[in-house]
Amino acid sequence: MAITYKKLVHMLIDRNISNAQLQKMAGYSANITTRLKNDTYVSLESVEKICRVLDCKVDDIVEFIPNEEQVNQ
Repeated sequence: MAITYKKLVHMLIDRNISNAQLQKMAGYSANITTRLKNDTYVSLESVEKICRVLDCKVDDIVEFIPNEEQVNQ
């Protein structure tokens, strides 16, 4: 199952918050910002920090995408 953070990107645009601002407000490293941009694994701890800062739920910023194999079963 793949993960995408496109919802987070759209939320940041809507709220006029840059990646650098979110990074500073949530207190995570630049590596996490890169992982978010590349839709790669980010720890639940980091996702929690983002959700606290943005006052949202995990499913507001993370979307799980099933693999084609899983869809066809």
